[in-house]
Amino acid sequence: MPENKRDYYEVLGVSKGVSDEDLKKAYRKAARQYHPDLHPDDADAEAKFKEVNEAYEVLSNPEKRARYDQFGFAGVDPSYGAGQGAGGYGGFGGFEGDIDLGDIFSSIFGGAGGGFGGFGGSARNPNAPRKGQDRQSAVTITFEEAAKGCSKTVEVSRVEECSTCHGTGAADGKLKNCPDCNGRGYVTFQQRGLFGATTVQQPCQHCKGKGKIPETPCSKCNGNGKVIVKKKVKIDIPAGIDNRQVVTVRGYGDAGSNGGPTGDLRVVVNVKSHKEFERDGYDILYDKHVSIVEATLGAELRVPTLEGDIKYSMPAGTQPGKVFKLKGKGIQRLGGVGKGDMFVRIVVDIPTTVTSEQKELLKKFDETYTPPKNNGKKNFFDKFK
Repeated sequence: MPENKRDYYEVLGVSKGVSDEDLKKAYRKAARQYHPDLHPDDADAEAKFKEVNEAYEVLSNPEKRARYDQFGFAGVDPSYGAGQGAGGYGGFGGFEGDIDLGDIFSSIFGGAGGGFGGFGGSARNPNAPRKGQDRQSAVTITFEEAAKGCSKTVEVSRVEECSTCHGTGAADGKLKNCPDCNGRGYVTFQQRGLFGATTVQQPCQHCKGKGKIPETPCSKCNGNGKVIVKKKVKIDIPAGIDNRQVVTVRGYGDAGSNGGPTGDLRVVVNVKSHKEFERDGYDILYDKHVSIVEATLGAELRVPTLEGDIKYSMPAGTQPGKVFKLKGKGIQRLGGVGKGDMFVRIVVDIPTTVTSEQKELLKKFDETYTPPKNNGKKNFFDKFK
């Protein structure tokens, strides 16, 4: 046992009583942090990534976790016995065969993978059809594009079936019995603990529990049967979508295994803020600035909308903060009929500086102005006398 081997709970940054859900979250966070695809040629990151996977492989399995909690590494370390074969024959980034390809990608992009292809006593059949993992991307659009809908193209890296070997992993399509498990898909070995030796059965790491391996691994996919490719995908963004909502494109995720369906692509839509408009559900809020004279005498205003400028007759004596509703000038309802409304709030701009002539005119105006009743003053300039 290496002296520097760390406690599995410490590796994942969780406590001993952690729930299965929190354990999976901690694993995915750590796997994203150290994934070799994000740290090419970084031996330290690759070592930590393997350490994270080893810790999760044990702690995610109830039986192994119980043995580890009771006996420590002695309860789970295969080096105490014999019969486990060597690692696999390569893969993405040169990882060993005990890491399921789908779960490596789910650790980066989420999804419902869980487990390691049947390792650690999982009941999942490694030869059963499995849906591919979902992929995630993001796109940024304007306020107007969100209101009216648009089409965008995003680039996504996804796992596809190898076109050279058609997913078999074999250069010539021929498979043979795994030499480590003799085609059974599992291995048995003796494990020593505090109470003697125990016979343990575990899915074979060499063939990932399938019992078969390629006679000659495909040079394009290194025997995995799958490759990572970049694809440009055109997505239709519906009118009315809001910031951080998600558009799902069916069938553009990772390829499934053993005839399973393809995963989906989930695109997070980021909507830029508008320099003048503010969104409230499907309604639009807009502040229209006017002068004292316009508010007092009334004016024909030019108001911008999503369909262009319109004219609006503001009546005389409009007070600051008055709100006018422009029906149907808001945002298209997502997946529905009709639009929201636009609310125009009047903001009366008060001059910060006036000329002597303007000041005299304002004084004359105030002298002839009859203020509303019960306002507690004779005229505006009294308080300056």
